[in-house]
Amino acid sequence: MSARLQPSTIEELAGAVRSAAQVLPVGAGTKPNLSADSAAVLISTASLTGIVDYSPSEFTFTARAGTPLRDIIAALAEQKQYLPFDPPLAAAGATLGGTVAAGLEGPGRLRFGGIRDFILGIRFVDGEGRLLRMGGKVVKNAAGFDLPKFFVGSLGRFGILAEITFKVFPTPDSTLTLEFAVSGDSAMAGLLGAAAKGRWELEALDASFSSGKAYARIGGPPDALEALAADLGRHWPSQTLPSLDAGRLWQTANDFGWAHPNGVLCKVPLTLARLPQFAALTRNAPGARDWISAAGNVGYLSLPEGAEVRGIDEQLRSLGCEALVFRGRGPLWLGFHADFRIHEAVKHALDPLKRFPSLR
Repeated sequence: MSARLQPSTIEELAGAVRSAAQVLPVGAGTKPNLSADSAAVLISTASLTGIVDYSPSEFTFTARAGTPLRDIIAALAEQKQYLPFDPPLAAAGATLGGTVAAGLEGPGRLRFGGIRDFILGIRFVDGEGRLLRMGGKVVKNAAGFDLPKFFVGSLGRFGILAEITFKVFPTPDSTLTLEFAVSGDSAMAGLLGAAAKGRWELEALDASFSSGKAYARIGGPPDALEALAADLGRHWPSQTLPSLDAGRLWQTANDFGWAHPNGVLCKVPLTLARLPQFAALTRNAPGARDWISAAGNVGYLSLPEGAEVRGIDEQLRSLGCEALVFRGRGPLWLGFHADFRIHEAVKHALDPLKRFPSLR
């Protein structure tokens, strides 16, 4: 088992980085495969918590990296504000820094964009143990290279996040969720593509090939939602879910409650054209379960505990798809790997001593 350090201040965080030749940041452990089998010294952000600045009138907040998402969500809700990209695993204790580093987003990404669209600035410790600041604390900030976005999905390979500034949105007056029964993979892909491009401005559009169901969420004034729901129903037969059922549905999606609890769970970036192949891959893997988010731009694949991932790796490679395994026993990456020079350049600039793990 790797050694673990738990600094309680940002200054101690910088010292922890300098104290070891190989380090890796960890948060609450809700995505355990991201730090599994690492020989590096683990640096926990569990004691780096708290909202250090919140300006409801400016729709921005700054919080330390180890702050649980549920605390941030509760503080925003008091001001009728929220993070529209629906950060996953909040109920399980996921932290703000871990969510940024993993690059995981929920159903609301469809309409409002992902983490990259909401992150404004960061304070972080680089590979030389220096505390640096990039970006700003206001929405109208165009100074310098937009480095904070490189930390989204970086998996702790560029540095350790200490503080993060986000912009937020006002909470919608109400929401309504529609359920569609869809027969056939091509029909499902067609519905997702057409509904996402339509005039309804859906907040979320998720689906499961395994169940043959798709779900659309719309937000706004109640009267407008009823009219939008009726219009959608004229294109695709649907039913409106009661509010409690809708809440459970989106909570299950955000918590990956549909997945095998101890099996492999991975994220697969997709396109509409690849959806039928992804559906076939899921169908042919014994015990596999799927969830499609952001109208087909993201797929999640869950395999039973002990399942062999080699075949999945080969099939994803043949499709030109890459998967990040964030839960269960398995390699960190499956499928086709794309390397970009800009990533290597940023890695070299921020971690010349190679204290943090390699990008692959």
